Amino acid sequence: MAASPEVALGNGNLMGFNTALLGNRIMLVLGLAAVVAAMVVLWLWSQQPDYRVLFSNYADKDGGAIVSVLEQMNVPYKFSDSGTAILVPSNQVHELRLKLAAQGLPRGGNIGFELLENQKFGVSQFVEQVNFQRALEGELERSIQSISAVEVARIHLAIPKSSVFVRDQLKPTASVLLNLRAGRVLDQQQVSAIVHLVASSVPELSAADVTVVDQNGNLLSDSSKKTANNLDPSQLKYVDDLQQNIVKRVESIISPIVGSKNVHAEASAEVDFSVQEQAAELYKPNQTPDAAAIRSMQSNESKTTDANASGGVPGALSNQPPAPATAPLVTNPPANAAAGATPANTGTGAATPDPTPLNTQKNVTTNYEVDKTIRYTQQPMGGVKRLSVAIVVNHMQSVDAKGKVTSRPLTDDEKTQISDLAKQAMGFNADRGDTLTVVNSSFVADPRDVLPEIPMWKQPENIEMVKEFLKVGIAVVVIILLYLRVMKPMLRKLTPEPKALLATASDEDTIVNLGANPQIQARQPTVRAYEQNLEAAKQLAKENPKLVANLVTGWVSSNE
Repeated sequence: MAASPEVALGNGNLMGFNTALLGNRIMLVLGLAAVVAAMVVLWLWSQQPDYRVLFSNYADKDGGAIVSVLEQMNVPYKFSDSGTAILVPSNQVHELRLKLAAQGLPRGGNIGFELLENQKFGVSQFVEQVNFQRALEGELERSIQSISAVEVARIHLAIPKSSVFVRDQLKPTASVLLNLRAGRVLDQQQVSAIVHLVASSVPELSAADVTVVDQNGNLLSDSSKKTANNLDPSQLKYVDDLQQNIVKRVESIISPIVGSKNVHAEASAEVDFSVQEQAAELYKPNQTPDAAAIRSMQSNESKTTDANASGGVPGALSNQPPAPATAPLVTNPPANAAAGATPANTGTGAATPDPTPLNTQKNVTTNYEVDKTIRYTQQPMGGVKRLSVAIVVNHMQSVDAKGKVTSRPLTDDEKTQISDLAKQAMGFNADRGDTLTVVNSSFVADPRDVLPEIPMWKQPENIEMVKEFLKVGIAVVVIILLYLRVMKPMLRKLTPEPKALLATASDEDTIVNLGANPQIQARQPTVRAYEQNLEAAKQLAKENPKLVANLVTGWVSSNE
């Protein structure tokens, strides 16, 4: 029995309904997969680590070595937008720097004596000399870069070719370019250390032939600079250190009495850097003979007698020449010498007394030691000529029982005590002209010293913590919304209810016949369960009873 046109139409509609249902399910599955993928990506984004700079401004060779080591360690990395920095997870920055430093990375781009390790056979002497000079420059650059204030160093050595003629020999010179770190400077002592380091590393290179320049073009190695007082930088540093030492000693001894922030001191020192040498020869006044030391004494005595007087013993003894005169050294002349008495003649044998002299003359010459003192004095350089110290002390602070802070001026006894302590600390010398001034005054708070309290929501560590929480929170909220609003309805549509699965064939015929009318087909949903179809038919009967009546009439006519 051939099927009626309405049944054939209903079967066709049923096949279209199944095809549409299959397509909708495929779209639902694809949408569900997209939602799951979006949720996974969002969660991975929330767990993505924060990247920080590991190294920047590195040489290409060092960059390749660093990346190779990171790949061997399975450490994620990426480059900055400008390509001048390597970024790694922030929680591994310090650990990776230590591990790379243990392997000698980065090397700073300087080539040292390892350049000579790969010398080719048969190279000329000129190439060998150039390679040696490059290696020496690289080693010096590494040494200078080890100073904390120096970021990058460049050295140029001008080593002339040696000559056998003395008059044609030239001295080597060196130029050093320093790129200092931000906010760092080198004092004269550090510059002098760099100059002597370079001069000591190159044969026949003197310190005067080394030039040091910073990145701003400032000449740092000019040792001929003098101040208005004709003092070189080393002497100025000595004066400054002396003044700072005095200030430190004065403040440290007064701080326990008034508080560390309630005393300020300044010192001014006049230092004499001249070197003095003095030689002095001093003679004492003449002394009395009994107190002076006799160096030598000479005595001379002469007598004149009558020429007609005879004397002596006749005979051969009288005709002999007189013996040499001997005069003993007499420290104190005898008393009878002054009276003109002469000692008795103590000749040998029988002798007659000498005739009485007519005139007697005696001369005594005494030489005394000269009392003198020779003194050589050399005064060392850097002697203090005068010290001036000024001290300002704040009013004494006191807190009462209620916690109220009050201040009062210092008493005379307290000021005297502070002055005495300061004199002992500074080495006060009134004969030298030192001065000390102590002033008691109330300090005025500097607004710049009072730092405003940073709110909790502006503190950097709290901001970072909030960012991490927001990142995770946003990811969790978005995942929950995707599940409730998108993923769950899709799952509900993919799993039909049990009542819809138990729908009978008559119900399907009813749905097919209802869908045969184009006007009704526009109103019914695409996929409905049994209860939904029944509710839809009731609603249609209420809204358009005429259409339902025509439909029932059609059913009755077809059954007849």
